[in-house]
Amino acid sequence: MSHHKSSNPQTRREALRRIGNGFGMMAFAGMVNQSLAAAGALATPDGGVGYKLDHPQRVKRVIFLFMNGGLSTIDSFDPKPMLDKYDGQPIPGGEIKTERKTGALMKSPYSFKKYGQCGMDISDLWPNLAKVADDICWVRSVHTEIPNHEPACLMMNTGANQAGRPSLGAWMTYGLGTDNQNLPGYVVLCPDVPTTVGPPLWSNGFLPAIHQGTYISDKIQTNPNAPPEEDMGMPGGEKKDEKVSVEKGFDPKKLISFVHNPKFELAEQRREIDLLNQMEALRRDRDGSDAQVEAVLKSMEVAYRMQTEAPEVFDIRQESQATQKLYGPGSTARGCLTAVRLAEKGVRMTQVYYAKGDPWDAHGDILGHRVNAKNSDQAFAAVIQDLKGRGLWKDTLVVCGSEFGRTPVREVGGGGGNVKRGRDHNPFGFTMWLSGGAVKGGTIYGATDDFGFKAVEKPVHVHDIHATILYLMGIDHTKLTYRYSGRDFRLTDVSGNVLHQLIA
Repeated sequence: MSHHKSSNPQTRREALRRIGNGFGMMAFAGMVNQSLAAAGALATPDGGVGYKLDHPQRVKRVIFLFMNGGLSTIDSFDPKPMLDKYDGQPIPGGEIKTERKTGALMKSPYSFKKYGQCGMDISDLWPNLAKVADDICWVRSVHTEIPNHEPACLMMNTGANQAGRPSLGAWMTYGLGTDNQNLPGYVVLCPDVPTTVGPPLWSNGFLPAIHQGTYISDKIQTNPNAPPEEDMGMPGGEKKDEKVSVEKGFDPKKLISFVHNPKFELAEQRREIDLLNQMEALRRDRDGSDAQVEAVLKSMEVAYRMQTEAPEVFDIRQESQATQKLYGPGSTARGCLTAVRLAEKGVRMTQVYYAKGDPWDAHGDILGHRVNAKNSDQAFAAVIQDLKGRGLWKDTLVVCGSEFGRTPVREVGGGGGNVKRGRDHNPFGFTMWLSGGAVKGGTIYGATDDFGFKAVEKPVHVHDIHATILYLMGIDHTKLTYRYSGRDFRLTDVSGNVLHQLIA
């Protein structure tokens, strides 16, 4: 793609700077610590670049529930009787190569039962998900390359192990846009910036800046004297045994505090945006288009429109007590409920991260999963139930997983003190799940070896997950490309196979 340069760029930039100073939503763009184009706007009626669908679209939107840090799927969805049998013994074949020093095999401290007509094995960490086992497609053979959080998170979100590539949500909004021009097409929810990677996980990369994800913190305090949520004894925001509804202490005006401009009324803002558009049209006629300037103007447009709709969609207090009770308390519950509300309003993709850092990391003690799962299980199941109740089930895809799994052997290289009940990172075989009317609920796909270390039956790479998501959105993953630095790039690089066996 070629871009023409203005003969007087300083004049143009100065005009944007001076006239744009009055926009309250410029402060919003600063709040999310992204460029001014963070909130994606549409350039064409059919969204994005006006991508012509390659086949019938099965889903219109995606909700991605991300357990950053690395869920142990052999303690959740992939039980291994051989671990029980050979607990405390060396793994056959010799010591495995992982990030940290590991020892003997370690059986799961959690109990498993079979649920649903599909007979899915689910541990006691996930009693609510167990009730909807037949609504979920369980993929037990996912794998990736690098056992570190940063590259594995980047791969799961951008299809590459290095930062700088466009994220899944950016590719989707680039191709399809959003169904609601008053809201960003791609939203990321978490109390604090998640993982040690942060914004590169939802970056637009080399795509136009308007396709960058909009990060919004949903952190609140239940009372003015309470410490921040992450310091309240339990990740997710509630003290132990505290039973509160998701809306307690919640105020969308504080959540997105820069959404309204205190200096200018909407009519005044409209006049300023119109003036900027007129100035840019004159410059464009003279010098040609400038994607960066156009991205700024489009972000101002969506920022202006957000003032009318964003406060309402983020105000989960509008939900009934029954719905709030369905999700339960905590930041994950708030994020999941907000994601469904955003889906209902036409947002193309919403990601819900668990918390800042790598909270599912379990080097020291795998029993720490009890807290994390307690904060997630009810809300995850509620997403499925609520989508059905709102009539969104048929054309919404829910994806859930971590950047990798965890080893079947005990970690002895660090953390846990004398407990030594932790597990190291395992990118070689782990479970993810998909749910929605477009996939086959109650399907158990693929398998790891007898000890849950490597995918051995129907292995599924992250590229295959991405290819399948795009397929359900009506896109051939090999055709949605962007020319950059001399070659055509795509989300799945030069790999990826659609998992047709999972599609309903």
